[in-house]
Amino acid sequence: MNLDDIIAIDFHIHAEEPCNCHRDDGYNEFQAGMAAYFKNPAGVDGMLPTVPQTAAYYRERRIAAVIFGVDAERETGFYRHSNEDIARHAAENSDILIPFASIDPAKGRVGAREARRLVRDFGVKGFKFHPTMQGFFPNDRMAYPLYEAIAEEGAIALFHTGQTGVGSGMRGGMGMRLKYSNPIHIDDVAVDFPDMTIVLAHPSFPWTEEGLAVAQHKPNVHIDMSGWSPKYFPPLFVQYANTILKHKMLFGSDWPAITPDRWLKDFAALPIRDEVRPLILKENAKRILKL
Repeated sequence: MNLDDIIAIDFHIHAEEPCNCHRDDGYNEFQAGMAAYFKNPAGVDGMLPTVPQTAAYYRERRIAAVIFGVDAERETGFYRHSNEDIARHAAENSDILIPFASIDPAKGRVGAREARRLVRDFGVKGFKFHPTMQGFFPNDRMAYPLYEAIAEEGAIALFHTGQTGVGSGMRGGMGMRLKYSNPIHIDDVAVDFPDMTIVLAHPSFPWTEEGLAVAQHKPNVHIDMSGWSPKYFPPLFVQYANTILKHKMLFGSDWPAITPDRWLKDFAALPIRDEVRPLILKENAKRILKL
């Protein structure tokens, strides 16, 4: 990766297709709900980008990107995307893609073994958790064997926080329980794993202030600004990004639900200081990814 040629690092993009299997029953409805929530047609069958297509899109824009799936088989019934496949695609496009993985923490020690193997053998740099989709509180001790492996391997833990488009407007919210994604639960994780780099994904609505508090208080906690168009960021979120959290905020889009084109266009209109913009767009991610 030629970092001098890269203009930004998108810390939050999804590998949606291809899966290592056919689409499960209900997956089309799930994606249609996501498309409606984000006002994006990408969820229509056949329109989700493959990993190579995603790499080509980002390469054209000279934007590097952290890419991952979400292992939520236990709660959703949808087969997870293969961590190995995503990592192989990232390796084939290493000029632009940075591989993360996802493991349901309920897998316990076998999940911890998988995490170590993915870091050592596949170059995975971090792990994505989605407490609402995976049905767990981040500070549940059930997850600690996996966190221990991630911390010991020097990898990053990325947690979805706040409301989610997953299941939004669907009957019963598709079984998704928002309570799991309050970022205050990650405060315990930051205390118990003080040397593990943690990233809170999204502005954490409706718990935005809790997320800002955790990131301010704990040196190892950062925030990626994905999942929302910047024009909807609360004023307090923008204020913190501009000041006391300027070294902890990370550009993230939430591709393919939100494109980097849309995010960057709206970010350009925010009253962000000139010296802070490069930190958010590239330098902070470069530092914590150790690029």
